[in-house]
This record gives sequence, C-alpha cells and structure tokens, in this order.
Amino acid sequence: QVQPMESGGGSVQAGGSLTLSCTLSGNIFSTDCMTWFRQAPGAEREGVARIRTLAGSTDYADSVKGRFTISRDTAKATVYLQMNGLRVEDTAMYYCATTGGTSCYGPLSTTRYDSWGHGTQVSVFL
Repeated sequence: QVQPMESGGGSVQAGGSLTLSCTLSGNIFSTDCMTWFRQAPGAEREGVARIRTLAGSTDYADSVKGRFTISRDTAKATVYLQMNGLRVEDTAMYYCATTGGTSCYGPLSTTRYDSWGHGTQVSVFL
C-alpha cells in the first residue's frame, strides 16, 4: 500500500495563497484517486478536493470551489492543492489520502480514506 506524505503548510494572511504537496511512496496509479481532506480542532473531517489519478478529473467541496485547485504530476507521484483566497475558516490540518473504487465517484463528503500521512498545518490569520 502506497503511503502519502504531505508538505507545504504554513501561516498566511487572509486572502493569501499556499500550495500543498503530497508525494506517494509508490506508483500513483496504484490508487484510483487522491483526496485532500482537512480537520480543524473540534470539527469533523471535511473532504476538500479529489482527483482521479488516471483521468485527472476533479471534485471540490462547495466551501473551496473556485479558490482551490487540485492537480497531479504522475511522473513525480505527487498531488498538489493550490489554495488561493484563503480565509480564516480554512485553518486546519490538511491531509492527503489514497482512495479506491467506487468511493472515487460518490459525494466528496462520503469519500473513504484508505491511507494518509501525518498532515500539514495551514493557519490563516486576519
């Protein structure tokens, strides 16, 4: 089973941008899709964006649509999350996860996460 590892988090002023990276320990095509999810203290996990590794098609949560972009570099086995127009409410620990099968096509909110890394912290301040 491939293992993801996240990087790129940090502190940024509201309205700013960050790009998160997620590098897999093996072949990116060994998983059907990759999902970024986040979790703030005391809150439930929230699926943010998902990309199907073969086709490159994407899904986004309404809360980030138009501000975040998920992409992949198959040669580098890396998935990115470009975050623009960051808001205080985007503050959370961000994780990327491997996802397989039909979970890649259902509602983002019900995506099953198979394996994920230690996460990377994103903090947005006014």
